[in-house]
Amino acid sequence: MADRKIKKSDDLKRAGNPWVLFVGVFCVIGGVLVARHCYPEPRVMQQSQRQYWRRVDVKPTRGIIQDTRGNALVISDTLPSFAVDPSMMTSEDVNKLFDYTDAETFMKLQQAAGGNSRFLWIRRKVAGTEAEKLNSLRKDVNGLFLIEEQYRKYTNQGLMSHVLGFCDLDNKGIAGIEQAWDSTLYSPPGQKTVVRKQGSQPAALVEQNPDTHTKTPIITLTLDTRIQYVVEKHLYNAAKTNGAKWAACVCMNPNTGEILAMASYPTFDASNRKGLDIEALSNGVVSRGYEPGSTFKPIYLGIALERGWTERDEIFYCPAKLKVADGFIKESYPVAFGSINTAQLLIKSSNVGMAQIGIRADKTKTFESLQALGFGRISDIELPAVARGILPYPENWRGITPANIAIGQGLAVTPLQLITAMAPIVNGGKLMSPYIVKEAINSSGELVYKGQPEIMREVLTPDTASWIRQAMHRVVLEGTGKRAATKITELAGKTGTAQVPEKGKYSASKYVASFIGFWPYESPQYLMLVVIGEPTSGRIYGGELAAPPFKSIVEEMAELEYYS
Repeated sequence: MADRKIKKSDDLKRAGNPWVLFVGVFCVIGGVLVARHCYPEPRVMQQSQRQYWRRVDVKPTRGIIQDTRGNALVISDTLPSFAVDPSMMTSEDVNKLFDYTDAETFMKLQQAAGGNSRFLWIRRKVAGTEAEKLNSLRKDVNGLFLIEEQYRKYTNQGLMSHVLGFCDLDNKGIAGIEQAWDSTLYSPPGQKTVVRKQGSQPAALVEQNPDTHTKTPIITLTLDTRIQYVVEKHLYNAAKTNGAKWAACVCMNPNTGEILAMASYPTFDASNRKGLDIEALSNGVVSRGYEPGSTFKPIYLGIALERGWTERDEIFYCPAKLKVADGFIKESYPVAFGSINTAQLLIKSSNVGMAQIGIRADKTKTFESLQALGFGRISDIELPAVARGILPYPENWRGITPANIAIGQGLAVTPLQLITAMAPIVNGGKLMSPYIVKEAINSSGELVYKGQPEIMREVLTPDTASWIRQAMHRVVLEGTGKRAATKITELAGKTGTAQVPEKGKYSASKYVASFIGFWPYESPQYLMLVVIGEPTSGRIYGGELAAPPFKSIVEEMAELEYYS
């Protein structure tokens, strides 16, 4: 018996301890599990990631646009957007979204449900009750999830709308400053991870990894929100009251070229552009060409005096109309001025007198002088869609054309071009480059642009500029611009009334009324142009349509300075 026990013990020793075998098997299985879970094959890893999570690009944030005083005009905020993972959805889930999708999206969703497609937008950037309803559906609809997306918030609604512009659904600038400075305002995008939870619960966003070192870009404009508000209020009121098709106003510091206000009518709200007339999106100050009429006369007279085509004390005989080549030049008011001097050509706004200078002027030199002032050329202001206007080549100045040019007809200018060319008269002869961006800082915090005064060229002698300023002062005191006069400050200016060309001839019923002026007269700090296009109220003259709102703007701006 004892021998058998000893023999059995020897057999166990020879066979080995059973625990050793168990530990060995456990180690092998454990090693396999660790290898499979911690170091899976790339093919398995890729398949798993496709099944359980998906990275979604978060649209890039955009920088701030602010006025010259640092008041934010455009900022980025968030709105909820809703998307689905079609592979997680049943036909019942799809039907629950019927009221929240358009026909095309719903059809795509029906086709993709239960398939291999992993992502489809349902609604983007929604707010209010619609967002609340969609969000409440997430617990009942498999695969429906929410993504917070950036959108552009215009803090003053429609104020400065044409200057600021707007973005598309993906926050890409497509008009105004938003377009012109798109690359600077842009910040690199981040990503969010969409995870499919256990039990096919609605997908969720669990991670966001934007570049935390990116700074907010800032574009600072030269515009002053307070002045802009005053300009828009009076311009839009004048346009609506007189049934105008369009209107524009631009205010500049004539000594620097800095734009202080820029407004265009009709206007729009960048936050709500549904059903908007495409014409309302155009910034008339930089993109609309029109015949300037008599507001062009001071500029032309400056050229004529510098070129020696007239003298300051010349006397002109001015009948009610003058035969010129194949046509007639008529006074705006059907009256003969008789014998008047050079200054009175501006004070009384005589077409016949100015036409006499145009006839004797050298066409090529006139063209060169006008081109040197920026007419027929694209301004380098920091905005998109800037028009070049129309300045015919001198070989096309046939018949009555030279006389028409002298009175501001036969060419097309933009309001920006006209005010830029008027600035040398105000500042003593220097043509300044207009600018509307004060500075630009990119997403790295670097100053990439700084707007500053730039003299393009000297176009008038200080003596000639001073003489024309005096004549423009008399326009307001005793001439066609009396309705612009105010007790608050002395100002000078020029009225303009131009017929609208239509089908090769001038319309008998369509006009453009305008007034351009500067103040204070002795040391001008402001130069402003008001244009009322194609009014239907029955009034057509610049002195009665454009001068009154000009006056109102000047007076309210004076109040701003008093209280600032």
